Amino acid sequence: MMYANIDWALIAEATIDTLLMTGFSLVFTIVIGLPLGVVLFLTSPHQMLANSPAYQLLSFIVNVLRSVPFLILLIVMIPLTRVLAGTSLGVQGAIPPLVASAAPFFARLVENVLRELDPGVSEACRAMGANSRQTVLMALLPEATTGIVAATIVTAIALVGYSAMSGVIGGGGLGDLALRFGYQRYQTDVMVVTVVALVVMVQLLQVFGDRLVARLNRK
Repeated sequence: MMYANIDWALIAEATIDTLLMTGFSLVFTIVIGLPLGVVLFLTSPHQMLANSPAYQLLSFIVNVLRSVPFLILLIVMIPLTRVLAGTSLGVQGAIPPLVASAAPFFARLVENVLRELDPGVSEACRAMGANSRQTVLMALLPEATTGIVAATIVTAIALVGYSAMSGVIGGGGLGDLALRFGYQRYQTDVMVVTVVALVVMVQLLQVFGDRLVARLNRK
C-alpha cells in the first residue's frame, strides 16, 4: 500500500522541529550577522570607518566559515556545540552550527546591500554632522530595509536546507526522518513525504518574502 510506512504524527513532529531549528537559528543569525555586516561595510575601503586590517581580518573569518561545507562544520563543531547547547543532538544541538554557517552568509549579504545604497546618503549625513552610529541607525539601515528583508528570506531558505542536513548527526527534524527511515530503512514513501514537506516550506517562505518585499517597495 502506498504510504503504508508513513506515521503522520511523526511527520508533524519533525516538521515542527524543522521550523523551530530554522526559526531560532534565523533569530541568532540576524542578531550576529546584521551587526557584522554593518561593521564589514563601515570598515571597508572608502567608508566612514575605513580600517584595512580590521576589514581584512573580519572578511577572512567570514570567508573561512562560508567556505567550510555545512556537513563538515556540523562534525567539527560537536565539542563546541556541547559546551554552548549542552548537547550535540536534537533541535538544541543543531542550532549552533546552523548559526555559525548562516551568520557569515547573512553578514556578507547585508554588506552587499549597504554597498548598493546611494553614497549620497552617507555624505548627506556627514554634512549634517551625524556620527557613524547615527548615520547607520537613522539613514543606512532604513534605506536598506527592503534589501535586508530580502536577504533574510534568502538566509531562512538556506537554513531550511541546512537543517535537513543536520539529520546526519541526529539533529532532528525532517532531515533526520528522511535519513533514518527513508534512507537507512529504504522507506521511499517517507523520503518522498519529507522532501515534499521541505519543498512546500521553502515555497511558502519565498512567497511570503516576495509579498513582503513588494509591500515594502510600494512604501
